[in-house]
Amino acid sequence: MKNILVLCTGNSCRSQMAHGYLRTLQNNAAAIYSAGIETHGLNPGAVAIMAEDAIDITGHTSNHVDEYEGIEWDYIITVCDHAKENCPFIAAPNAERIHHNFFDPSKVVGSEAEKHAAFLKARNEIKEFCSAFVAENLN
Repeated sequence: MKNILVLCTGNSCRSQMAHGYLRTLQNNAAAIYSAGIETHGLNPGAVAIMAEDAIDITGHTSNHVDEYEGIEWDYIITVCDHAKENCPFIAAPNAERIHHNFFDPSKVVGSEAEKHAAFLKARNEIKEFCSAFVAENLN
């Protein structure tokens, strides 16, 4: 079984959405973990937008990357530029490192409809990325 780490700044939104999709799409081919270089707790907008696609992430926790020290990673996926640029060194000589910067919907200011649209856009982009990742690497 492969070990996959999804890494973001606060492990509250984008990494949690990717974690949810990877866990759902990969048919037990991998253990999925998500973490941040900080911990911000689960973002309610991320939880709600994932529920709209029948993915329950309410049981996820916001974890710091240091909590997973010693795991042999096969893939480390960073989902924001800040995490890629500021992540402490992760000793994973065999890990394939993949980066895709998704915009942060939690930073959108506006009406509820505008915020919802931002989370929907991010979720759909993350879902597409995760589907392609699973098809290319875990099937």
